[in-house]
Amino acid sequence: MPALWIAHVTVTDTEAYGKYAELAGPAIAAHGGTFIARGGRYVQLEGKERPRNVVAKFPSVEAAEECYHSDAYQEALNHARGASERELLVVEITD
Repeated sequence: MPALWIAHVTVTDTEAYGKYAELAGPAIAAHGGTFIARGGRYVQLEGKERPRNVVAKFPSVEAAEECYHSDAYQEALNHARGASERELLVVEITD
């Protein structure tokens, strides 16, 4: 079953986070991920507001997890740590 990778982010260091984004995109694509939403318009209805919201679709929960734990994504993530406050989850798509 396909899955969605959903990130809610507040960027605190634009330069460092830009490096994360530059490296994360190819790492996500290498695991079959495609972006559905990336920093577009949003409406916060509940919970903590984060001004950057990203949704990527993966072939499965396992593919999304493999991406997260991959060397390429972890290298990207090193640039996001300390440059952002984030929540990230993966949820399986059900019909």
